[in-house]
Amino acid sequence: MNIIKTDIEGVLILEPRMFKDERGYFYESFSQREFEESVCRTTFVQDNQSMSVYGVVRGLHFQKPPFCQSKLVRCIKGAVLDVAVDIRKGSPTFGKYVAVELTEDNHRQFFIPRGFAHGFAVLSEEAVFQYKCDNYYNKESEGAIAWNDGQIAVDWKLPLDKVILSEKDKLSKPLSEVGYLFDYNEKLY
Repeated sequence: MNIIKTDIEGVLILEPRMFKDERGYFYESFSQREFEESVCRTTFVQDNQSMSVYGVVRGLHFQKPPFCQSKLVRCIKGAVLDVAVDIRKGSPTFGKYVAVELTEDNHRQFFIPRGFAHGFAVLSEEAVFQYKCDNYYNKESEGAIAWNDGQIAVDWKLPLDKVILSEKDKLSKPLSEVGYLFDYNEKLY
């Protein structure tokens, strides 16, 4: 697996080794041993999958301790723009984000560590999106930041009139008004 560092420490793009021939392709999408050696020591406990149509923006979501989550995400059908936002107070990259296009053709995965908000926008007619989480979902620990927060200024690669949001995401507040933020010096693993 090829590990690509981004502008924010700990946020990584993973590219699999592809084996192609006349039959198609094969690749190992996940190895716990290789992940722990190359990325970090954590154990994924929950896999999620969503299907969304063009224009859907999901996020920017996070879970507060003790239920904070790392995510390893990929798009198995279509294309998405995936975003990780640093929400660790005191971090040199606080409020900054990394965005990567994940598609069924590039087979890339994106690792979002604990202490980050996560979201994605669907760029294709439809997308099937999978994510591994290293902690279980807990409704009372949910947190969210407005997808269109001007301080963060994510370019979602969508026309504004095509954006589709959940009712919950429409009510999300900007980063400056979010009640809980992670502490950069706090150990999250």
